[in-house]
Amino acid sequence: MSYVQEVITNLNKKYSQQPEFIQAVSEVLLSLESTIKQDENFYRKHRVLERLIVPERIIEFKVTWIDDNQNIQVNTGYRIQHSSVLGPYKGGLRFHANVNQSVLKFLAFEQTFKNALTGLPLGGAKGGSDFDPKDKSDTEIMNFCQHYMSELYKYIGPNIDIPAGDIGVGAKEIGYLFGHYKKLTNRFEGVLTSKGLSYGGSLGRTEATGYGVIYMLEEVLKQKNDKIENKVIGVSGSGNVAIHAIEKALELRAKVVTASDSNGWILDNDGIDLGILKEIKLKKRQRLSEYVNHKPSALYFSNNDLWKTPVDVFIPCATQNEVTLDDAIDMVTNKVKLVIEGANMPLTNEAVGYLQSHGVVYVPGKASNSGGVLVSGYEMSQNASKITWSFEEVDSKLREKMIEMVKDMNRVMDPEYPNNYLKAANVLGFKKLAEALISQGV
Repeated sequence: MSYVQEVITNLNKKYSQQPEFIQAVSEVLLSLESTIKQDENFYRKHRVLERLIVPERIIEFKVTWIDDNQNIQVNTGYRIQHSSVLGPYKGGLRFHANVNQSVLKFLAFEQTFKNALTGLPLGGAKGGSDFDPKDKSDTEIMNFCQHYMSELYKYIGPNIDIPAGDIGVGAKEIGYLFGHYKKLTNRFEGVLTSKGLSYGGSLGRTEATGYGVIYMLEEVLKQKNDKIENKVIGVSGSGNVAIHAIEKALELRAKVVTASDSNGWILDNDGIDLGILKEIKLKKRQRLSEYVNHKPSALYFSNNDLWKTPVDVFIPCATQNEVTLDDAIDMVTNKVKLVIEGANMPLTNEAVGYLQSHGVVYVPGKASNSGGVLVSGYEMSQNASKITWSFEEVDSKLREKMIEMVKDMNRVMDPEYPNNYLKAANVLGFKKLAEALISQGV
C-alpha cells in the first residue's frame, strides 16, 4: 500500500465521524500522490503527512450567556490551531449553527495550505461557535462575543494566533471581540484582523476576498489567451464575498446573472443590478426574494437549480459542498468553461473530479479566495508599523499577488494536465510546509 493510501485508510478509521475533515484531507493527499511517490521513503520516514494532517492544538470550551429574555444560553466555542510551522496561527472565526469540530478542522487544514500559497509567514487556524447571530439583537451578539472572548483570549496574541472574521462574524462581531480582548488584557494590539477602520483595520479588507477571486479569474483567462470582458458569470451566495466578486466582475465588464441565499436564488438575464443587491443584502438585510420586487424582469426560484444556468463561468461563494456531482453534470451539459471557488470547499470531491475529467478548468478556493487572508496579513503589517496604507495601495498589492499565484501554479503544472490548478496549488503548499516541518525537527 502506498504511503498516501495508508494515511487515507487510517484517516477514515480514526475520524469516521468527521466527514468534512476527511473530505478536505483526502482531496489534498490524492492530488499529491504522484509527487509523494517520487520520494516516498523520505516522506514516510519523517511521517510528514500525519504531521501535516493532525492539528497542533484543539481548543474547545463552553460559552454561557444570557439572552434578552434573561434566559441562560449555552453554546460551544472552538479554536483549531492547525499548524504554526510557517508562522503564528491565522484564520477566521465562524459563528453558525452548523459549526462543529469536523467543519473547523477542515477549514483550518485548508487555511494552512492557503496561507502557505500566499507567501506570507503565517500558519493555519480556524475557530468559531455553533452560536448563530442571525435574528439575535445587538445586545445578545455583544453578550455572546464577550463571553466567547473570555475563553479565547488565553490562547491568542499578535505573535501567537490572529483570528479574523468569517461567516457570521462581520465588523460588528469583530468590534465586540476586540473590545473585550482589550479589556481583559489591557493591551491595544493587532490580535484580530478585519477590524473597523477607526481602530486599526485596513482599507480594502472588506472587498479583498471577492476582488481577489476576480483578479485570479482574470489572470487564469489571460494565461489562456482569453479575457473576462463579456463573460457570462453565475455566482452563488449574496454575502460579502459574493457581492464584492460581483462588483469587481461588473467593473471589468463581465455580466453576472445569478446570486443566491439560503432560501433560493435569482436569475437576472439583463445582469445583476449591484445597487439593488447591496440595498437588500447589506443595508436592509432582507431575503434575496425582495430583488424581484425592485426589478420585475428578474426571476426568483426556491429550488436548487442555479447550477443549470447556462454561463461561461461559475463562482460558488456560499458554503461547503453546495455543488454536487449532479450539479457538475449539469454544468458540463451546459458547456461551462471554468469554475473558480469563492467559498471554502464548495464542490464535493466527486464534482471536482467530474469537471476536471470533462475539460472544465477548476481553480480551488485555497488559491482563489486567499485575497482575504492576504489583506489580513497587510493589516497586520500596518498595525505593527503603526501606519495606514491607501485603498489603492492595498488593492494593487492584492492584485499583484493573485497574478503571481497563478504564475506560480502554472510553473509547477503537470504538462500532461495543463488545467489542473488543484494539484498545482496543493503541490506548492505541500512542498513549502513539508520543508519547514522537517527543518524544525520532531
